[in-house]
Amino acid sequence: MKSFYTQFYNDSSPRTFILGINPGRFGAGVTGVPFTDPIRLEQLGIENDFQKKQELSSVFIYEMIDACGGPEKFYHQYYIASLSPLGLTKDGVNYNYYDDPVVAKLLEPFIVQNLETQMKFGCNREVVYCLGQGKNFNYLQKLNDQHQWWRRVEPLPHPRWIMQYRLKKKAEFIQMYKAAFSH
Repeated sequence: MKSFYTQFYNDSSPRTFILGINPGRFGAGVTGVPFTDPIRLEQLGIENDFQKKQELSSVFIYEMIDACGGPEKFYHQYYIASLSPLGLTKDGVNYNYYDDPVVAKLLEPFIVQNLETQMKFGCNREVVYCLGQGKNFNYLQKLNDQHQWWRRVEPLPHPRWIMQYRLKKKAEFIQMYKAAFSH
């Protein structure tokens, strides 16, 4: 994590936030870097001893990042994080914070505190991109309505959904992301 954040965020430039759900068990759950599995971490020049297992969301995100000009350019403009910084599992599989309303409610103060801390790093308050067009978007929209952090919340299809259910149209979704980021 330290190597990644030093390499890409060692400045005070404000970034546009892109928020996922919560860390995945094969990506940020291992590396500590959102949507970045051990394989992608090595491709960034950051050696690691993690088991070289790929995460589908990471594959999509880094193809999209390459299409947007590569990691140096992309990370200078964007900051990827998750609404819930805690990776959750249930019965050995990823578990989203919103899958249980009680869990979502219990985590809300921590989520708010975590987001506000990260925004102090330098945050574009015009727009936030939400990875997920359903429950994650609805939750972020509700929080944003309460706290007025950003002027607008833009939902995008979640990378995992794209890779699992729309793989044949991946190139179209990459272009959708690029078009959204160009506004």
